[in-house]
Amino acid sequence: MVFVIALIVSYLLGSIPMGLLLARLAGKGDLRKVGSGNIGATNVMRVGGLRLAGLVWILDMAKAIAAVLLGGALGGVALAAWCGFAAIVGHCYPVWLRFKGGKGISSLFGVLLAISPVSFCVCGIMWLLVALSSGFSSLGAVVVFCFMPVLGFCIATSVGWAFLAIGLLCMWRHRENIMRLLRGTESQIQWKWKK
Repeated sequence: MVFVIALIVSYLLGSIPMGLLLARLAGKGDLRKVGSGNIGATNVMRVGGLRLAGLVWILDMAKAIAAVLLGGALGGVALAAWCGFAAIVGHCYPVWLRFKGGKGISSLFGVLLAISPVSFCVCGIMWLLVALSSGFSSLGAVVVFCFMPVLGFCIATSVGWAFLAIGLLCMWRHRENIMRLLRGTESQIQWKWKK
């Protein structure tokens, strides 16, 4: 029962729509009605600039970190990883927004940082190299989704399965981006410090 409660709390933590809340506070309107319509940090950057997007990224990471720490305190690394997964589910499918949320990449990095700083650095460097060289944030994300389970299984089998679930979930959330990448119609990153 304690584990179930931990997973539910982790989901609720993950479901806090940081991007939507901060964009409104910054006077940028309803993220669901501007840019790509997504409530994640990438769309925040489109409508509010890099600084606001960076703050959203940090807060989305923080809620996932909190979930991982909760799981770790109650059940060790295995529960920590699955609480991280639950937080990402919450981020992607928040109950408050009729289950229409972000795509999970920022919360994914929060899980990585809390469980394995080395994995966080490896995936962060991979994402940066691919995103900056190609101009596509989504392509960098897809590379991370594919490589993350490998790092997880290097830590522990239970972590590997949780990381695989996270990677598959985030891949599913990016399915439209993947199709646009294949068609050559995906939008490139626009690095705007302030807007």
